[in-house]
Amino acid sequence: MGSRSESKLHSNPRQVRRHGAAKSRVSRPTECAWKKKETLELDRNVSEDGSSTSESSCGLSGLKAGRFESRNRQTRVKPVKVASQGVGEAVVVPPLQLERTIGKRRCPWITAFSEPLYVLFHDEEWGLPIYDDQKLFEVLSLSAALSEFSWPTILNKREKFRKLFDNFDPASVAKFNEKKILSLKSSGSLLSEQKMRAVVENARQIFKVIEEFGSFSNYCWSFVNHKPIVNGFRYARQVPVKSPKAEIISKDLMRRGFHCVGPTIIYSFMQAAGIVNDHLSSCFRFTDCNGSCYIQLKIKAEATSLAKKLNQSCTLQA
Repeated sequence: MGSRSESKLHSNPRQVRRHGAAKSRVSRPTECAWKKKETLELDRNVSEDGSSTSESSCGLSGLKAGRFESRNRQTRVKPVKVASQGVGEAVVVPPLQLERTIGKRRCPWITAFSEPLYVLFHDEEWGLPIYDDQKLFEVLSLSAALSEFSWPTILNKREKFRKLFDNFDPASVAKFNEKKILSLKSSGSLLSEQKMRAVVENARQIFKVIEEFGSFSNYCWSFVNHKPIVNGFRYARQVPVKSPKAEIISKDLMRRGFHCVGPTIIYSFMQAAGIVNDHLSSCFRFTDCNGSCYIQLKIKAEATSLAKKLNQSCTLQA
């Protein structure tokens, strides 16, 4: 019987193929069972070692968890050092103070992933009118560094810049000699040698401006009639990188011997110093900067009138 059946199978190739297919159908479940058994053993060994493969479900969930965790790290608020409007030591801002301002509407270049230091610079300094000569010199020097770095990078290194340039005191920086400049270069300053020499030279030229205008602040604000330009743009695409007024100031500064004061740098200086208010009209700082501006202008006007009265009384007594 066996030989006859075998001969029949060999004589009919269709039956041979069917017979082979049946065998393969029977063998496939057994192969799958063996593979499943091997996989279970591997998974058991892996779990015992405390590691997981990238193909396993644990590995994929771990990658997803890592992504979510990285997002949480980016959005998590950390305490940062923030300098006040005046020149002095930085203060540590607690996370709660940062979290209170998260819901406010800002200019679109401030996003959920912006560094907290950059957010606070936007919320407390950028666009706020400055009338102090030393602070204006600092903002001018930092704005010049924008040709090499971004604002977040500059703000992270601002305390280092202040130490290198004596808190941006023009009287002190103007006395820097060649030896001092070379020591700044070797101290690991992020600024190029051209930018460092420009800071020193600009400090020297500021005193010539003070002799003519009484203060560097009077000189800067005289170009806008001592009143900030309020653009009130609605969209970020409307904010320019330079303006005709910035080109006028740039040319005058160059004529007076200032360095690294192109129109783009000067417009960034005007924005940071509050000479122009480029906060979008939808930003909460738009009205804040305008209100604080008028208050400071009123205080300055009252101080000027008081000084005139004191001078007049002193003259009469003499």
